[in-house]
Amino acid sequence: MDPFSMVFGAAIALGGFVVGRLVTRRQAKEALVEQRKQEQARALNPGERNPQPLCGCGHHLVFHDQQTKKCQTQVVIPGRWTGSQSSTYRQCMCQGYRGPVPLDEYYAPDLLGGEG
Repeated sequence: MDPFSMVFGAAIALGGFVVGRLVTRRQAKEALVEQRKQEQARALNPGERNPQPLCGCGHHLVFHDQQTKKCQTQVVIPGRWTGSQSSTYRQCMCQGYRGPVPLDEYYAPDLLGGEG
């Protein structure tokens, strides 16, 4: 092989690498802009979202026992907090659900008796 062919091949490889990096970076920026637009649209329309009954532990109301109101889920303790290599699980220490109580749905009959 002559030196010109080797330099030409290296230039093609380097050009492909640079183009790949630039295209990926542009796609990432476009995805980030789109994600920000969606978040802003959700923030402007808070009426469309229903409030979720979340407890202080961050778990939904369905994870709490109906009688004792204690949380029935397990939480993950990362290994770096305990000094071990693997994560461990333990029962959530939440003492009871204290969040907003969801409203029951009731049926109200028509006042006009179905006319008009």
